Amino acid sequence: MSNIISIEELENTKDKYMHIQFHDFIEGLDLVEPLDADLEVKSLGDFVEISGNVKGIVKLVCDFCLKEFDYKLDFSISEMFAKTSLLEGYGQELELKGDQFVTDLCGEDKIDICDLLYQSVILNIPNQKVCGINCNRGEFPTEDEVA
Repeated sequence: MSNIISIEELENTKDKYMHIQFHDFIEGLDLVEPLDADLEVKSLGDFVEISGNVKGIVKLVCDFCLKEFDYKLDFSISEMFAKTSLLEGYGQELELKGDQFVTDLCGEDKIDICDLLYQSVILNIPNQKVCGINCNRGEFPTEDEVA
């Protein structure tokens, strides 16, 4: 299956709905195994909603001890895309309420699943990366450990 959602193809499906199962690596992410995503894509008039669950394991570097560790991902996504331009001069996102945003496709007729998942993973990685509760925060690696 393609990693691109065609808006035209979505509009021509029964109930304007697609179910997408993604199982692949994404360039730019240090994944231990392929990322898994179970996504529902719905056409809602002038908008496209993509929601579902994402799971995987990404390799990170601890901010304290500088050792690599595996970080388990398991989160939900819910993204809304505007098929036609929302408002001129308001940029590419418009806040609806609270933490809901609509991304303007700016005339594009496709949505790149890899790009959506890449951005979602990046947003779900903690700001402070810590390898675990027993991290040796005060001990820096020796030259031999770094090499």
